[in-house]
Amino acid sequence: SIDVAQHLGFSKPSVSRAMSLLREGGFVVMDAGGLLTLTDDGLEIARRIYERHLLLTRWLIHLGVPEDVLAEYGAVSEPAARAMAEGCRKICGSDLAVSVTGVAGPDSDGRGTEVGTVFIALASGEGVICRKFSCGKGRGRDRVRTSAAQYAFDMIRRSLLGLPQEP
Repeated sequence: SIDVAQHLGFSKPSVSRAMSLLREGGFVVMDAGGLLTLTDDGLEIARRIYERHLLLTRWLIHLGVPEDVLAEYGAVSEPAARAMAEGCRKICGSDLAVSVTGVAGPDSDGRGTEVGTVFIALASGEGVICRKFSCGKGRGRDRVRTSAAQYAFDMIRRSLLGLPQEP
């Protein structure tokens, strides 16, 4: 666990807890020397997660998020949110497009982005605006997602009514 924590840049208690859950779930085994090995079930889940990662990455790139933005900032970032909104607007040929990207939890995104952090971008013919919101750490996934959707709809409402966007 110490090697994993150091390699990934996470705290030892976080990695120890995760390793404990993975062992209890039958997804990894640790030999007497501390070598970690995925079980067949663990390998299957890892493959599915990686396939989802590749699918999401391809989808974001198709929307116009540059690969270097994803590599440097990740999908939960202002540059990614801006590129998603603008890309969606261009692909759909719409007057407005909104993008929402964030961390609903229960854990952070591995880049240190806190749970509840959300970036919402609105693209129009006038350009792209992006806002960072804190939708509340510890409020639960559903609450973060609901709050993010409410913020996004409010940005659209303000744009359509010609009202200023909240800072």
